[in-house]
Amino acid sequence: MKDAMDQSTKRPDRDQRHTRAERAKDDLGASLEAPTFGEIKERAPASARLVHETIRAEGEAEMRRPVGSLAWSGLAAGLAMGFSLVVEGLLHAGLPDEPWRGLISSFGYSVGFLIVILGRQQLFTESTLTVVLPALHRRTAPVLLRMVRMWAVVLSANLVGVVAFAAMAALTDVFTPEARAAFAEIGRAALEGDAWTTFLRAIVAGWLIALMVWLMPEAGSARFLVIVTITYVVALAGLAHVIAGSVEATFAAFAGDASWREVVVGFLLPALAGNIVGGVTLTALLNYGQVHAELENDGSVDGREPD
Repeated sequence: MKDAMDQSTKRPDRDQRHTRAERAKDDLGASLEAPTFGEIKERAPASARLVHETIRAEGEAEMRRPVGSLAWSGLAAGLAMGFSLVVEGLLHAGLPDEPWRGLISSFGYSVGFLIVILGRQQLFTESTLTVVLPALHRRTAPVLLRMVRMWAVVLSANLVGVVAFAAMAALTDVFTPEARAAFAEIGRAALEGDAWTTFLRAIVAGWLIALMVWLMPEAGSARFLVIVTITYVVALAGLAHVIAGSVEATFAAFAGDASWREVVVGFLLPALAGNIVGGVTLTALLNYGQVHAELENDGSVDGREPD
């Protein structure tokens, strides 16, 4: 009788363990089920079309901004780009004159871009992609005029900020003589080469900066790393960026190491043309081309004004 009672007592325990085992097995099976379409879509990287539409929508919003807002934002960006020269120059002055000095000092070039891009300020070379995509998408005169207006306002404001910062750095004692000597050396290097060489270097720089803008929607928390990586390459390769390079060249002019003709004809104009070619042709057109057929198939490309 006692054995029977013991067996009857143990049976529920075995039953409970069996039930728990089955439940665990069911839970494991559920966890191993194929993911839903929604889960796959959520974890998949954004398509080229989604990135394109994100940048295009941003460009349309920027083109609608008042001229005053664009001008103040562009002025802030031009001033902020001066810190690319400052930090690169300070690193240059503080490091020994060794072959590897440029490998480290070139990181300073990224600082101005970090301030401008993370601070959502208007930089001309960014707009070569963001506002060209709406113009390619809706090929109408009003959209084209808004694009040209934005380019003119942002570029002018950027250059005003550039000249103001360079004058302050060169003509006052804000920075030490050693730092100013490093700034002048960087400025002279920016003016090396003829206009054709500057134009070619600017094409590659415009291409890289516009590609950086293309990467931003998917960069997420890696935005800092993307900005530093791309702009470091621009600096290390000695490429020509019309705004950052103009700070360097203008400083050299204020310091008496270059003529204003060298700054404008030898650097500014060819760098501007090259950045536009690199940003528009090699980035905007190529990236637009890979999604154009998809947009046409669903009727997204037309001549109507954006809402």
